[in-house]
Amino acid sequence: MNSPAQPRWKRVLVKLSGEALMGALTHGLDQTTLTRIAKDLAACAAHGHEVAVVVGGGNFFRGIQGADKGIERARADSIGMLATVMNALALEQAIEREKQPARALSAVAMPAICQPYSRQAALNHLAKGRVVVLAGGTGNPFFTTDTGAALRAAELSADAILKATQVDGVYTADPKKDPTARRYETLTHDEAIEKRLAVMDTAAFALARENRIPIIVFALAEPDAICGALEGRGRSTLVLPS
Repeated sequence: MNSPAQPRWKRVLVKLSGEALMGALTHGLDQTTLTRIAKDLAACAAHGHEVAVVVGGGNFFRGIQGADKGIERARADSIGMLATVMNALALEQAIEREKQPARALSAVAMPAICQPYSRQAALNHLAKGRVVVLAGGTGNPFFTTDTGAALRAAELSADAILKATQVDGVYTADPKKDPTARRYETLTHDEAIEKRLAVMDTAAFALARENRIPIIVFALAEPDAICGALEGRGRSTLVLPS
């Protein structure tokens, strides 16, 4: 009897925004949405993928918006990092409710609540089949969770970054504003720079490009969206090293 084929992407890092967890709510956590995403992540792990997740905090607090309201930027970003920990703890429990082991690790040390992030700890959990939920961004102000995702993907030798968005890939223009916008099936890192396409923020994209990490851009709205993008089903854009 033949053994199952190895997944194309064995170890992956999924980037989730905090806003993705609030569903139709104006803020906070939507339980139905949280459960749907947790089921999807658990299914990916069950299919043989090693899954790490970087989660944002925008459903509770965004540092740059806090700075716009008069909070010092470094302090506002620290508040935003704490928001990512709340989301990571909620996602960890939701994944474990699906009978899939998970561990939340935070770049901002708070050992009474969750394990501090280290590369060795994250790799150990991945090797044991646990979904690793990474909170606290990079642990520093002035860096987005996009950059945190690219940094962790490089540190953990991820085969690909899965960037969950509101649209099903990278387009020639904003498809919500331009009905003639066309979706790219594939791009190279260099083409994305040349065409000035907003795949990830500049620092994050530079990290992914330097480390030759493919990026899969897909829409998170549908059930099985993460597994679908990871296994080549559904609509997405694949950004490959040049």
